[in-house]
Amino acid sequence: MEQVLKQKWIVLSIISFLVGLILWVPNFINDFGYGYWLWTFLIGPIGVIFGYLARSIVAIVLNTFITFSFFIFMFIGSLWESIY
Repeated sequence: MEQVLKQKWIVLSIISFLVGLILWVPNFINDFGYGYWLWTFLIGPIGVIFGYLARSIVAIVLNTFITFSFFIFMFIGSLWESIY
């Protein structure tokens, strides 16, 4: 019973990670800043909680990455602009 519950938490955590990735796709495809990525600030921490309940370090790290992805992309974009 506990193993089935753990698998459900892992699946929910991975789904929240994938949704966070999908929310960034319109910004990269259309090269225009859509506001869908703002949902990552809500979905990422929910995925972290699901990963914690599943005791999955990988799920926690991936969802933490999605939570802070805006800051990571801003840093990479600033570096890119300064180089080119």
